Amino acid sequence: MGPVRPPAVVYVCCAALGALVCAAPLARAPASWPAVALLAAGSAACERLPLTRSPGHSGRSPGGPSGHRPPESGGTFYPALLAAAFLLPPAAAACVPLPGALLARPAGRPPWLRRCWRAARPALAVWTASRVHRALGGPAALLGPRLPDALPAAAAAVVAFCLVLTALDGGILVLAERVPARTAWRGMFLRSLAPVSVHGLAGLMMAVLWRSPYGPVTALLVLLPMCVSCWVFAQYDRERAAHRATVRALVRAVDLKDRYTRGHSERVGQASMMIARELGLDDRRVEVLRLAGTLHDIGKLGVPTRLLRKEGPLTHEERRIIELHPEYGDEIVRGIGFLGEARDAILHHHERLDGSGYPCGLSGRRIPEAARVVAVADAFDAMTSTRSYRRARPVEAALEELRRCAGTQFDPEVVRALVRALDRWGRPRPDGPGGGHWHPAVTADETYARVPPPAARAAGRARGGNDPA
Repeated sequence: MGPVRPPAVVYVCCAALGALVCAAPLARAPASWPAVALLAAGSAACERLPLTRSPGHSGRSPGGPSGHRPPESGGTFYPALLAAAFLLPPAAAACVPLPGALLARPAGRPPWLRRCWRAARPALAVWTASRVHRALGGPAALLGPRLPDALPAAAAAVVAFCLVLTALDGGILVLAERVPARTAWRGMFLRSLAPVSVHGLAGLMMAVLWRSPYGPVTALLVLLPMCVSCWVFAQYDRERAAHRATVRALVRAVDLKDRYTRGHSERVGQASMMIARELGLDDRRVEVLRLAGTLHDIGKLGVPTRLLRKEGPLTHEERRIIELHPEYGDEIVRGIGFLGEARDAILHHHERLDGSGYPCGLSGRRIPEAARVVAVADAFDAMTSTRSYRRARPVEAALEELRRCAGTQFDPEVVRALVRALDRWGRPRPDGPGGGHWHPAVTADETYARVPPPAARAAGRARGGNDPA
């Protein structure tokens, strides 16, 4: 991991200073110390449990890996913090997350900066939530005879809590990871609001029990079912991590076998995900299509290596053997349940709309949608990547070829979605920063990357226009 950028260091230090200013008045309110100690102990104990992360917010540390990844290790456990916001004055509430955050082992360096961030971020959020809760008369409603009376102030406090976390997380993305400001906060608040609201309900239950005749110890028992639910979530998260590791291992195996298309699988997965988003598919299907694109050529593991690396023209029989790779791929992933409809894309990504494709000769809408998406992503990356038998085409030339074949080989709607996705993310724009770039890597060996030899060009002609293998 590289060094943290100076603007991010200043940002974290300012957040830490702000948290200290918020917590400083506690020194003049010793009556709150026992409650702070009890809630802080509960929060710190939950931080030490193997719960990996709290759902919703990234809790990203400065200088962490870019991309939409969750944090590397334990996240802040919000029920105890939100209970503190409902029960304590703002200064006291701001102190509750500090012991757990400062005692936790940070992932990455420098550890002091990461500890400061892990402490300052929730401290500022819970201080703001407590201020909002008190401004709306929340403490008095907690003592009232009807629980629904306490809900509006608690809901407003949860929203304020989420807003502060969102603002801080977006800032660290911009300063530490150089995410464009106009995209850093996109969707972050809405993604976090639902899971944090669930934690807010648990915090409200703790606050009600705390004020009841049963007392603070009973209130802390609310944390037990929350810990169990977070542990279940952590198990699911570990399972997803194992799935990702399985996919990476399979892709590496294909890359080692077919050195001429190294990196192709990841780029097809990326392009498939971009297309899926433009088609308006939900997040679950977007992820499935990313997996489908990444694993579409896994069947090459069943093709003799000598054919994949052959420099001369392929015979008809050799071409037929290579064209078996979708069926081999379907057999390889048959027992991997989490792939879902990605299997359809692996088997049918060489079908054509006019029915002239393989292996089943499907046509039109009989071709699964996932396969139609991966077919376009596969052809686009094949045309824009340098191969052993020809140079890469410019992006515009590749898109023109896709448009020409739309309706016969490719789904026109999918082609249009790719064009929109590239306009949005993948092509340089004349209006300056903001437009992304499509950067296909050179996937051939260095000996072929400069000037394709005649034998390699002949192999390309024999393989067909858009690299059917």
